[in-house]
Amino acid sequence: MTRTEGFGATLAVDLDAVVANWRRIKARVGRSAVAGIVKADAYGLGLAQVGPALYRAGCRDFFVARLGEGRRLRGAVPAVEAAIYVLDGFAADAAEAFLADKLRPVLNDLGQIAAYATLAKREGRKLAAALHVDTGMNRLGLPPGEADIVAADPARLAGIELALVMSHLVASEEASNPINARQLAAFAKTRARFPGLRASLANSSGVFLGSEYHLDLVRPGVALYGGNPLPGQPNPMVQTIELKAKIVQVRSIDRGESVGYGATHIAASPARIATVPVGYADGYPRSLSGRGTALVQGVRVPVVGRVSMDLITLDVTALAADAARPGTTVTLLGGALDVDAVGETAGTISYEVLTRLGQRYHRVYKGGA
Repeated sequence: MTRTEGFGATLAVDLDAVVANWRRIKARVGRSAVAGIVKADAYGLGLAQVGPALYRAGCRDFFVARLGEGRRLRGAVPAVEAAIYVLDGFAADAAEAFLADKLRPVLNDLGQIAAYATLAKREGRKLAAALHVDTGMNRLGLPPGEADIVAADPARLAGIELALVMSHLVASEEASNPINARQLAAFAKTRARFPGLRASLANSSGVFLGSEYHLDLVRPGVALYGGNPLPGQPNPMVQTIELKAKIVQVRSIDRGESVGYGATHIAASPARIATVPVGYADGYPRSLSGRGTALVQGVRVPVVGRVSMDLITLDVTALAADAARPGTTVTLLGGALDVDAVGETAGTISYEVLTRLGQRYHRVYKGGA
């Protein structure tokens, strides 16, 4: 049996939609460049497919979180003009990998800077990198004091060709939050210490804070994949995925009978229960137990009982028997069930819904040429 047969679920990824979202952001930011954030396997959609599609659309700056992701991306986008930045930064034991795949570390502290400068000295040539300064996240990046040390002592950067200075917004999805303006002001002071460098601050939501946040490069992530960068407002991005599966079995139960582990759902009246082969091992949130919905023949039906490792159960009593039977297609993500809505119902965010998309799905890619 091949992956395309049987009852397995299919994840359809629209690469043209990903590219369309990138272009929408590019139109909004004008002369600023638009990076492709493809960490976490391009937010679950497939780094090896999304990376080349964005490159063909004109994207030349890419960001990943891990070194291994950078190496995979370089295999998919070998063009030397594609700059691949690794957000974790640089560790000396990874030197050969950075060199072999022409990856650029995002330098986060004085130790990383010193180690990378040592590598550049060993190689006898300039090595490209980005400098990350912290303006309030208190996670990665040089705190202001360390940024001042580096700016005051250029010798620390000997052999390092800084291509970018960057920071990361804390609450850009909250347009009225004063921390956004504070970070912008703090970043302006730090970037003035490094004149001539490209500067980057805005993430997906930051793109919509105003042109003063765009600077030289914006770094959209979830917006590329259809997540709403403007919570509570209409989504300016287009959806990029559909997750569908086929009903495996339908059974009739009587009033008072239970469904699934723990007997958490008790039928209040005779019901018809459809079982679908998707579970938390596929990334379908267990928190959707008794809360989620699916679309069957365009009709919204509830998830009843607990989401288990491989299966979920739907109450299809409202549909005619021939409208919900083994082999009938069910939509779990896509259309009215967009990633933001599903994330909210699951008590999480679209980022998590996307990045947990499982590897057991048969994946179908559309467009991207």
